[in-house]
Amino acid sequence: MNNIIEKPRLSFWQIWNMSFGFFGIQFGFALQNGNASRILQTFGADVEHLSLFWLAAPITGMIVQPIIGHYSDRTWNRLGRRRPYFLSGALLAAIALIFMPNSAFLAYLLPPILVGAGLLMLMDASFNVAMEPFRALVADNLPDSQRSVGFSVQTFLIGAGAVLGSWLPYIFSEYCGVSKIAEPGHVPENVVYSFYVGAAVLVATLLWTVITTKEYSPEERLQFHPEEGDADADEKKGILSIFTDFSKMPVTMRQLGLVQFFSWFALFSMWVFTTPAVAEHIYKVAPGDTSSVRFADAANWVGILFGIYNAVSAGYALLLPAISRMTSRKIAHAFSLTAGGLGLLSIYFIQDPKMLIFSMVGIGLAWGSILAMPYAILSGSIPARKMGVYMGIFNFFITFPQIVNGFFGGIMVKQLFHGQAIYALVLGGILMILGAVSVLYVQDGKKLKK
Repeated sequence: MNNIIEKPRLSFWQIWNMSFGFFGIQFGFALQNGNASRILQTFGADVEHLSLFWLAAPITGMIVQPIIGHYSDRTWNRLGRRRPYFLSGALLAAIALIFMPNSAFLAYLLPPILVGAGLLMLMDASFNVAMEPFRALVADNLPDSQRSVGFSVQTFLIGAGAVLGSWLPYIFSEYCGVSKIAEPGHVPENVVYSFYVGAAVLVATLLWTVITTKEYSPEERLQFHPEEGDADADEKKGILSIFTDFSKMPVTMRQLGLVQFFSWFALFSMWVFTTPAVAEHIYKVAPGDTSSVRFADAANWVGILFGIYNAVSAGYALLLPAISRMTSRKIAHAFSLTAGGLGLLSIYFIQDPKMLIFSMVGIGLAWGSILAMPYAILSGSIPARKMGVYMGIFNFFITFPQIVNGFFGGIMVKQLFHGQAIYALVLGGILMILGAVSVLYVQDGKKLKK
């Protein structure tokens, strides 16, 4: 019988370096979330069609993440097991960041709206290639007792990167004198320069993690998980084993699927419709106006607000391990989702843009928990040799609600809400609270060490 050796605990800075690349990923992801709708509207997209363009993101994620997880479980080369994937994803995402705001200058190939949508798809596929192995890397390198801390540090860096990414267009326009408006059909320079910086930060931080982080070799992993040595038959099934793994997913993952559906349907609504909702409901911008100073002010303020909720999530992530130990991971997540739901609902009742900061506090609590608690709950129920593929499959429960929202969100805004995007945020708030209720019924058998 093989002797099982427990994984050594890592220092705080080892965990930090291992997750630092996520700072750059989220820096670029925040630029996408805060500005993609604005860019697509600039190129001629109607508000009710925005969710359809955003479908590129979850569809590519649904396809890419399980495949990347499957192959990263079986990869070992000079760069390691997970690092080859998030490095290549970072390089592709950086290329998309550089070209997306310049879609108007590629109009001789295709209409700008199609170029922008295509680059949005490339960008999100690349982010997914980079993100999935990072989730698995934390579970690979840390013992179960440190995983809540690992995912919380990762969430802190996600929040910090998102703050800077969200605020950068505002900083360029207000403090660097870069223009925040442009001719119709063109993206303002403050957004273009922000995307350039995002590309550089993304590549630099990923290189830092690649250089400073060690991965366990197959021989070392076998000492920690001797059951992996009996998996030869399963390995021969190849990529089709993803479907078998999906059918045999742990009960905890199935239960978390409902929580994720409610949470990510709400988040997708927020990312897609906050800019038009705030512009029309609070700034009183006329529908279809995307070139006025008032629309630019609304869009820039949404970027600041998105930075605020990410800043809150970064700080809150550091408190989540302690909150989880005092209560439980389920209760901590339920409280956080409730705060997020109330934050989204409150936007409807606000008329002063500055008051939206309070809404973002609640949303930040939810976002911080969404990025950490489901993964901490899930990781203890997954076989170690399938950590990558199951983290990828779990992404199905993130992408599926976004795809549903993408197909029906715009129709609801147009037909049910009569073009008023603010009601998409109200619906998101209600669903977030339903997610808080459903998480209380999730099976989490792991005890947290005091």
